[in-house]
Amino acid sequence: MEAETSAASDTPVTRKKMIMVAIDESEESFYALKWALDNLINDPSIIITLINVQIPFTPMVYPAGPVVFATPTVVEAVRKGQQENATRILSRALHLCQQKMVKAETLIVEGDPKDMICQTAHELHVDLLVIGSRGLGKIKRAFLGSVSDYCAHHVQCPILIVKPPKENPKSS
Repeated sequence: MEAETSAASDTPVTRKKMIMVAIDESEESFYALKWALDNLINDPSIIITLINVQIPFTPMVYPAGPVVFATPTVVEAVRKGQQENATRILSRALHLCQQKMVKAETLIVEGDPKDMICQTAHELHVDLLVIGSRGLGKIKRAFLGSVSDYCAHHVQCPILIVKPPKENPKSS
């Protein structure tokens, strides 16, 4: 732990470490959280922040014909559904933290997951970002993009990319 000296006195002030874990609906993100809880969180002064990024809803539909705009009712219904989904995901993650007796805070942000994870980590002065890896192959990663790869190159703090365990081939 780092000790800083308070300006008002010469008493050392212990700065709490902050670990941010990116959580989505994938099992890989929950595996990363479990791994972090089992291997990193051993100090009550560590603050864990669970972040879920919601992709903004685009209220336009591009069928084969002209552009169709979604009604305000549809837009509101989709946003409400996204909020409920994020709440459900983070509740599951909080439950894992509670089982390990770790206090955690949650954060829901909207935007491109790659950018928002990096931006939030910077704004919160995170000491470590933990993110799961879906294990995409080179072709899928080229088309879909890799959030963990992007964050590894752009986040301004140390990052831990937790790969899921390899499945053992079934024996005959």
